[in-house]
Amino acid sequence: MSQTGDSEEFRPVELGSAGQQEIPNSGVEKGGEAASGEARDKEIPEAVARTSVELSTQDRQYLLRKFFVARPGALEQAVEDLKTHVTVREGETVLSFWLLAEVDHWNNEKERVVMITEKNLLICKYDFIMLACQQIQKVPLNYVDRICRGQFTFPPRSLDKREGEGVRLYWDKLREASVVSRWNPWSSELPYTTFTDHPVKNCSERFAIICQVDAFTAELVQAVQKAHKMDPVPGRANGAVVLNQPILIETYAGFMSFIGNRNKLGYSLARGSVGF
Repeated sequence: MSQTGDSEEFRPVELGSAGQQEIPNSGVEKGGEAASGEARDKEIPEAVARTSVELSTQDRQYLLRKFFVARPGALEQAVEDLKTHVTVREGETVLSFWLLAEVDHWNNEKERVVMITEKNLLICKYDFIMLACQQIQKVPLNYVDRICRGQFTFPPRSLDKREGEGVRLYWDKLREASVVSRWNPWSSELPYTTFTDHPVKNCSERFAIICQVDAFTAELVQAVQKAHKMDPVPGRANGAVVLNQPILIETYAGFMSFIGNRNKLGYSLARGSVGF
């Protein structure tokens, strides 16, 4: 149910205050020394508060510099390129853009730009370093039959782990994934896909809106319901089932995902200089 775009379809484009803390009295009762002690008491929590704010700001600045999508103009260029592609090649209008992390069946994270149109969900692999689209997967919204939202879970004996929540959408309930597809880390024949929040979601208000799965899920459900009403598929029950349940990732060792996710290999990332 998916179509893949050619990587040559796009060309690279240039481009407060804290609460007071009480410190035990050392036993000095004189007024002057007590007053100076109170002054020191007030200064200590303020210094701690300023340090914590600076660390939080440094963390945000680190993410903004590390991820190429957060650099000035990168996301805007991607949106412009992809919007032009959808309008010219697909003849559709983009309703919303989302920046998410796709989690494959081997628990590998991959940076994706996701677009919702009236008829399709477009999952785009975009290179934010070269500013070029590499691949587009198209999922018809009227084929989506199940949307699951919940915590990630793994088999009981799995060594692989993932914290947090995600959303998984299925678009072919009549076809189960084969054993070969499940055990092939590069398989694209699975009738579902999974998303979670992008790591830069807390960098700014702009990213907080487009990088979170909750808002994406709410709009996706509305778009799927509307697509089923406008263009029902013969022989299929109209509408999609929306469930709140754990999302199972069937991996056991997780060695590949541990290396890949720890080093953010699925993201356009500044990785430092290589050499001497």
